[in-house]
Amino acid sequence: MEKKYLILSDIHGNISAFDAVRKDCGDEIFDGVILLGDCIDYGMRPNEVLEELRQLESSSWNGKMLANLWGNHERLVIDKDLERLSSDRGRAMAVYTERRLTKASFDYIRNKMNPDGYQEFRLGSFHALAVHGSYEDHYWKAVMPDDLKGDYCGYDFVFSGHSHYPHCFTKFYDAENKKLRNKKAVVFINPGSVGQPRNQNPCAQYAVLHLPSKRTELRAVEYDVKYEQSLFPDEIDEFYKTRLETGI
Repeated sequence: MEKKYLILSDIHGNISAFDAVRKDCGDEIFDGVILLGDCIDYGMRPNEVLEELRQLESSSWNGKMLANLWGNHERLVIDKDLERLSSDRGRAMAVYTERRLTKASFDYIRNKMNPDGYQEFRLGSFHALAVHGSYEDHYWKAVMPDDLKGDYCGYDFVFSGHSHYPHCFTKFYDAENKKLRNKKAVVFINPGSVGQPRNQNPCAQYAVLHLPSKRTELRAVEYDVKYEQSLFPDEIDEFYKTRLETGI
C-alpha cells in the first residue's frame, strides 16, 4: 500500500502562502508530516502560522508529525545571536519579529519544536534524517546538490531546508553490498520555501514523497502575493516585501 508524506519548510510568517499549500493538498491523506523549520520571521504573520500549526497538530496532523524542527530563525528569537545574520536589515527584521511574538508562539517554539535543528526517524524500513541546514551546520549551512556539507551514507532519505531552493536528487555512496553492486542510494529532498521562495518562482512551494516508489513531487501553488505585501509596515526594509513578487 502506498504511503504519502508531506514535506514543508521555511514558511517564514506567510500565512497566505501556507493556507494556499494546505488548500492545494487538502483532499489528500498523509501518513506523516515533516516540518523543517523557519516558520517565522521575514513575513508579517508568524503568530498566525504557529497557531495554525498548533491546531493542525491537535487535529488532522495528530500523531503524524515525524519532525518539527527549529530553523535558524526560531533559534534567533530564543538565543538572540543576531551577529550570525549577514545584514543590518536582517537583524532589524529579526528584532521586529521577536517583539511581536505572543507568549503562545514562544511556548510553541520552546515546547513543540525540536531545538536541535535535526532529527533521525524511520519511514517504514527506511532510515531518514531531517535537518534544517546540513550535517556541517544544522542551522546556517544548507545541503546543495554540488556541496552536501556532510557524509549521509547511513541514511536512505535526507530532508533539508534553509536554502529556499527545491531539489530532489540521489547520491550513490560506495558500500560493501554485492547485491547492490557495492552502492548505497541516498535520496536528498528539499521542498523549497512555502513563504519566501528564492528560485525565481514566487509560488508557495512544498514536496510530497510517495513510498515505496520513492516518487517525489516538488509542487508550487499560487497565492495572493499582493495582499501579503500590503501587510508590511514602512519601518520594514522594502526588500522583504518586494522579493515576494519574483521569488528571489
